[in-house]
Amino acid sequence: MEFAAFAERVERLESEPADLETTALVAELFADAGDDLETVTRFLLGRTYPAHDDRTIDVGPASCREAIARAAGPNVTAEDVEERLASRGEIGAVAAGFDFGGQRGLSAFGAGSDPLSVAEVDGTLRELAASTGEGSESYKVDALFGLFNRCDPAEAKTLARLVLGEMRIGVGEGTVRDAIAEAFLAEDGGVGGDEGGGGEGGGGGEGDGEDGGADNEGEENAESATDEENAESATDEANAAVERALQVTNDYGHVARLARESGIEGLNAERIRVGRPVQAMLAQAGTAADAVESFGEVAVETKFDGARVQVHYAPGSDGAGPRLYSRNMDDVTDALPEIVEYVSERVEVPVVLDGEIVAVDDDGSPLPFQEVLRRFRRKHDVDRMREAVTCRLHAFDCLLVGDDDELDDLLAKPLRLRHDRLVDVVPDAAADLRTVDDVETIARLESTALEAGHEGVMLKDPASAYTPGNRGREWLKRKPDVETLDAVVVGAEWGEGRRAELFGTFLLAVRDGDEYEPIGKVATGLSDEELEDLTARLEPHVVAESGTELRIRPEVVLEVGYEEIQTSPTYGSGYALRFPRFVGVREDKSAGDVDTLERVARLADGEGGSDENETKDDGPDRA
Repeated sequence: MEFAAFAERVERLESEPADLETTALVAELFADAGDDLETVTRFLLGRTYPAHDDRTIDVGPASCREAIARAAGPNVTAEDVEERLASRGEIGAVAAGFDFGGQRGLSAFGAGSDPLSVAEVDGTLRELAASTGEGSESYKVDALFGLFNRCDPAEAKTLARLVLGEMRIGVGEGTVRDAIAEAFLAEDGGVGGDEGGGGEGGGGGEGDGEDGGADNEGEENAESATDEENAESATDEANAAVERALQVTNDYGHVARLARESGIEGLNAERIRVGRPVQAMLAQAGTAADAVESFGEVAVETKFDGARVQVHYAPGSDGAGPRLYSRNMDDVTDALPEIVEYVSERVEVPVVLDGEIVAVDDDGSPLPFQEVLRRFRRKHDVDRMREAVTCRLHAFDCLLVGDDDELDDLLAKPLRLRHDRLVDVVPDAAADLRTVDDVETIARLESTALEAGHEGVMLKDPASAYTPGNRGREWLKRKPDVETLDAVVVGAEWGEGRRAELFGTFLLAVRDGDEYEPIGKVATGLSDEELEDLTARLEPHVVAESGTELRIRPEVVLEVGYEEIQTSPTYGSGYALRFPRFVGVREDKSAGDVDTLERVARLADGEGGSDENETKDDGPDRA
């Protein structure tokens, strides 16, 4: 597929306001993508690699602006691009405003005049990801210049957004999921045209009279209703197959290709595998009474104050050691050498485990969550930090286990069986699981956990399956005494006085479908050290600046407390936080994990936040 054709579809999607029409357009694009289907699917989501692959092209806004300026001609500087960005507010619109066509004519021997293809853009972006070390930044600007130099306005707009991972076309993961089913599985669920005739009598003709006509009309209505029910059932089956395949692969491009080539049967055959992390199953807030009423017997386990981790290991497989993944599926193996050593020494069969990394003191007592974060994402001075902060694995679920004959996918098996297999694999790291049936015993177990320095207890249905990415009522967590929100930073303002070189105020947003809606600004509760840290984290994600205000790509998640939530016309969300205060950075969360606007509305109405779409979590759900 030519990149111009892809960019033209992106333009259409950006101007399409209706969700149903958007899904249809994406499905049409997938059907036309040919050999580029996997790439096109990822590009729509602003990705070069699958979500579980932590490789990035690592190109910041400044490098992108420099490449655009060079492609725009000798009279355009990066500062000119930055000025346009300040007025237009979005890099795609800025790139589309330049005429790169004149540069094509200057290319020697016509080089650069061939149309860009999707495959060529993808190949170049992957080369950028592979380029590291001295000279890599200059190489990346040169490579991007080569691409922009061959772009028309629509291509330049799409390319600039793709480079920065911010497509801004209203197409999220849900739309892509539905479009895969619509494009490739519409006929796979048995939906077809009319197959029957007019019944035994061959239908009512002219001589059948009024009663015959009425009977025929009734039969047609019944057949129509049946067709609609069959179509709806087939759609549900197709969507479920796509969803499950995504749960165990986290690769929209791969699932799109699989749906096209193998249909529902191929999607249903996908399994969890070692080395390919899955999304974590999450919990809702609830009480002991809720658990007893819903489950009867309740599986109670300790709620650790740590970072969620997924352990993948296949002993003897080409010498590869254990790999550790965060809840966001980032590879954190190198930061936790003692966990790698433990798994290597104790685990003798292929496994995928779910658990928590907890920081402990010399006596083995748990340390606060912030101590875990000092280790969890560290890339340098790992040995020194290991001496300062010791970490321990507490595993609470087993998703895959192997034996001499085969791998056993345990996702659909009940929790009680998965825990038995967990104890078989890592008996000294397996979290305790007690099955009880009364509120009083749960309260005693919670008190014991709190006295030991943990956060409390988790309450689970012993018969529950493990559904990756799901936040259902099968797992419940103790509702926090004080509500906080997890929100993503989408803007900032420069500070004043001695803080003039630091960001001083942060605009926060919650998730509304695939978009982010502002809900307030936080500037309280931040020390100078914390402001320096946040400024360093956010500067690479600045996409536009106007005066003292900056627009920031949603990447960094903060936990904030507040006095109350009020309705307000100030922000697009319709709500505002009263007296928000900074609690901490949620390094273990990505923008897609922040709280939803629906939860905010429930909190504002005084109903609490334990609806099935909530994204607030802590304890075992933290990472």
